[in-house]
Amino acid sequence: MIRKLSLLDRSRTREGRPAPEALRDTVDLARTAEELGYHRFWVSEHHSVPGVAGSAPTVLAAAVAAATRRIRVGTGGVMLPNHQPLVVAEQFGVLEALFPGRIDMGLGRSVGFTNGIRRALGRDTGDADRFEEQLAELLGWLDGSQQVHPQVHARPAEGLRIPAYVLATGEGAGIAARAGLPLVVGDLRTRGRVVEVIEAYREEFRASARGAEPYVVVSGSVAVAATAEEARRILVPEAWSVAYSRTRGSFPPLRPAEEIEALAMTAKERELYEGALAGHVHGTEERVAAELAEVAELTGADELLVTTSTYDRTALLDSHRRLARIAGL
Repeated sequence: MIRKLSLLDRSRTREGRPAPEALRDTVDLARTAEELGYHRFWVSEHHSVPGVAGSAPTVLAAAVAAATRRIRVGTGGVMLPNHQPLVVAEQFGVLEALFPGRIDMGLGRSVGFTNGIRRALGRDTGDADRFEEQLAELLGWLDGSQQVHPQVHARPAEGLRIPAYVLATGEGAGIAARAGLPLVVGDLRTRGRVVEVIEAYREEFRASARGAEPYVVVSGSVAVAATAEEARRILVPEAWSVAYSRTRGSFPPLRPAEEIEALAMTAKERELYEGALAGHVHGTEERVAAELAEVAELTGADELLVTTSTYDRTALLDSHRRLARIAGL
């Protein structure tokens, strides 16, 4: 079993409920995560997605940090190609100054989901290819070593110790290894691929001032309930949203599991839906404990970042409580 457990909440909207409620739910969940003993709590960045309210992760992280006292708070992640590295450094500098010793800087290399979003952000797909360069600049703003813009300083970030993490998408693992930074990799449905990424990262890792040894965080959905069927139903709303997005091009708010199970799906929708349900860690406490032990053995991960989303918040909280009990938090 991976003993260090953390949560990532994407502030998923729910059908029939206002989007601002999803942000308040995220803050409430962070309080519960802290009470249960989770190690860190991260929020995400998405733009113009009907099913996600979290568009400004550093702002939301500030709200989460203000509502909690001990748990580490961060982003999973800020999509660096969407921003100027100086501005990102300044934002995290403010967070660290306000909540010293609790802030994580999780960084990804994705750009906007559609051409329209990318145009609105002033970015294009090629900006993702500059991630390694942007990352080096960002780290330079934090330690004061950047020379691209002489006599310019990131205030109050310069000199502050803010741990950085790289989300592995595409070349992300190699970039993390070359920078000597921790790696966040998922998801657990494709464990063979996850293991390949982790092995390459460990082989290529170069020790740095930010990390003497490789550090691996594996991420994925985990659903725990009294029965296997109840655990599966936790996964149903997200699975349908994935299937819907792949047939209609838009990622929708979550719907109740019972509504989805009553839907008449096309053959293609059914195939995508069942595929999105497959492979996640879910079941009773005994079953999940055994499966996570296998994941720990397979990956040698230092930490598990749980990314589960569902319509039923009561079932979600119960799942997180059961998982904390499994891990002995």
